[in-house]
Amino acid sequence: MPDLSGVVALVTGASKGVGSGVAAGLIEAGAIVHVTGRKFEPGRDGRLIRHRVDHADDAQTEGVVAEVVAAEGRLDILVNNAWPGYERMVEDDRFTWVDPLWEQPMWRWDAMMNVATRAAYCASRPAARQMAAQKGGLIVNISFWAAQKFMQNIVYGMAKAAIDKLSADLAVQLAEYEITAISMYPGLVRTEGVMENKQFFDMSNSESMQFQGRAVAHLFADRDRLRRSGKVFTSAQLALDYGFTDVDGYQPRPLTLEAV
Repeated sequence: MPDLSGVVALVTGASKGVGSGVAAGLIEAGAIVHVTGRKFEPGRDGRLIRHRVDHADDAQTEGVVAEVVAAEGRLDILVNNAWPGYERMVEDDRFTWVDPLWEQPMWRWDAMMNVATRAAYCASRPAARQMAAQKGGLIVNISFWAAQKFMQNIVYGMAKAAIDKLSADLAVQLAEYEITAISMYPGLVRTEGVMENKQFFDMSNSESMQFQGRAVAHLFADRDRLRRSGKVFTSAQLALDYGFTDVDGYQPRPLTLEAV
């Protein structure tokens, strides 16, 4: 692992799943990591600092960035991961994710666009201001292949495409400040939800949650990372590029648009 001692990171939506794994990987590398979650009890546990934040509220999203900067004096890494879009996939004992457009509940738009996508944009604004003053930083937007192909739900693809566009345009506008912005696609991650339903998945090429944090840590440690700005990377491809493995020593194979 690279040495990120003294590096300050903020990971949104890190109470479980990919977000918690990103935080764990960054802590493994020695970073100071602030995390947000709606149900967190605020507090500090070594290099992990928890903030109770509801990212449906812009003031709370902007406020946690300000809290991190006030506490640490800097912000080096922002990982936009907050994503309530997978909640309530089963309603009245029915899996509604794959329902046709005219039967999709409008709350799903609100969760994916008005909360998740908006929060990524909202957090990036004050984070970018701080990073510009520092003349450097990294913004990672967690996204997925639905940005590039239909994956059973229209608004899901719209939200992920918006996240990828956010990364691309941040990269252009922030390049002069040495700020790198990318979208990162996890593979099949062994999150709590996936493990509860693992009988429905081929787990042979799965990834740990912490593997996602290792990818972010290695990307930040790359002194030439600006050349990657604006692009999309899978965490597995970053592992191949930077020569690291998952926590169990496995080398996940990168997914492709055709195979996903």
